[in-house]
Amino acid sequence: MRAPQQDRSRLTRHRLLEATVDCLAEFGWSATTVAVVAQRAGVSRGAAQHHFPTREDLITAALEFMFDGRMEQARREVTELPGGEARTEAVVARLVDYYTGSLFKAALQVWTAAAADPALRARVLPLEERFGRVAHRAAVESLGVDDSDPGVRRLVQATLDFARGLGLADVLTDDSRRRAEIVRCWAAQLDVALGSLSADPIPNHTA
Repeated sequence: MRAPQQDRSRLTRHRLLEATVDCLAEFGWSATTVAVVAQRAGVSRGAAQHHFPTREDLITAALEFMFDGRMEQARREVTELPGGEARTEAVVARLVDYYTGSLFKAALQVWTAAAADPALRARVLPLEERFGRVAHRAAVESLGVDDSDPGVRRLVQATLDFARGLGLADVLTDDSRRRAEIVRCWAAQLDVALGSLSADPIPNHTA
């Protein structure tokens, strides 16, 4: 009897986290209460509070859930990326797709609330720092570059910042038509810059 009960508990937790992400993206921070999430997930408020005693517990767990799911998807997608010159544009386009998607919009609601709430900020900031490191590593692996070179590392970070900026621009209006051309231009410039760095000879400091 124990295993089915554990399975039900995991399923309830998963449904609550999915419902939290949906509510954040659809209704915003203020409306995403434990009661609203529980109703969306089809569970009682008591069951929701059993898994997540406070709203902050629920929200921070949902952030981790969002990010872990996105990183797992990114790892699967690496095998589908094209080779050659098309790879850079494909990686940039996928990064931008993430930052213009519902997961980023949900996370943005939490960041905005955390900026005005010191207690929430203290919980969210360590998560964001970890997310940033993991996202950077995933981008490096997808691009197939070596970020031990400071120039490469800066270009990868600039690409992540670029994608995040396009995500912010898409929050209020659909910017997809202009965004597609910008992605192509940035990817072309990035490909050239990464190629020039990899072609640079290694300095001979013993000479």
